[in-house]
Amino acid sequence: MEPQNDTRISEFFLLGFSDAPALQPLIFGLFLSMYLISVFGNLLIILAVNSDSHLHTPMYFFLSNLSFVDICFTSTTIPKMLWNIQTQSKVITYEGCITQMYFFVLFAVLDDLLLTVMAYDRFVAICHPLHYTVIMNPWLCGVLVLVSWIMGVLNSLLQSLIVLDLTFCEDLEIPQFFCELNQVIQLACSDTFLNNMMIYFTSLLLAIGPLAGILYSYYKIISSIYRIASTQEKYKAFSTCASHLLVVSLFYCTSLGVYLGSAGTHSSHSSATASVMYTVVTPMLNPFVYSLRNKDIKRALKAFIGQQL
Repeated sequence: MEPQNDTRISEFFLLGFSDAPALQPLIFGLFLSMYLISVFGNLLIILAVNSDSHLHTPMYFFLSNLSFVDICFTSTTIPKMLWNIQTQSKVITYEGCITQMYFFVLFAVLDDLLLTVMAYDRFVAICHPLHYTVIMNPWLCGVLVLVSWIMGVLNSLLQSLIVLDLTFCEDLEIPQFFCELNQVIQLACSDTFLNNMMIYFTSLLLAIGPLAGILYSYYKIISSIYRIASTQEKYKAFSTCASHLLVVSLFYCTSLGVYLGSAGTHSSHSSATASVMYTVVTPMLNPFVYSLRNKDIKRALKAFIGQQL
């Protein structure tokens, strides 16, 4: 990178929420509450799964990994935003922005891939129940999670390295409360063709690809459930997928809303509000979705909390 551009990229300014001093304590309290609920809710899921031997199954193994990723996902953005509100500063350094962007992309992709793995797990459980324990053995479960991490790390590393080669203009205001990849690239003065092509390619590979896998899995699941004669058995089979299906819907609807919203409006407040659903609300709701609709999780949570009291 050219030396004369070093001073221009020393810091970014994160926009997105109200500048009114009277609203700052309210915004701080609201996001701190949501962040704590998200962290402790997902942490309870992890502790409940690990403490109950009855939950040492592929489905709950993937769920505990998803909860860990959700904690990391929301921790890449909210603590920095809370710090900025508390210090009345909107500045993030260039290095901090690239680091935040790297981990944000990593955990967003991991969320996507783990939801796809969980869909495959439900597909095997319902469509091939007699072979479930053979197919979904501990070795395969570990490999699926490991491959998800490797793909996420490589994708984030590639995106970050390409952004590092860009030069930036003097106007470094990001209409978000965090360094979102598309918004950072739009600030570049240099050619961003390679970056845009890489984003489109990875979107097809790591977003549309997993979504197609999830849709195909549920097509086969619904077909299998439809062939079950007993109404009670149909309900039992579908209930094992309901929580996952709801989480998938939340993830894809909110993430799609972020990109459609940022493309359709130039308002930083609208863009930031859409991102809140994606980065804060969805990770916060996931533990409630799984715990409220799952008797095994509720039983494990009661037992774990009872042991601590």
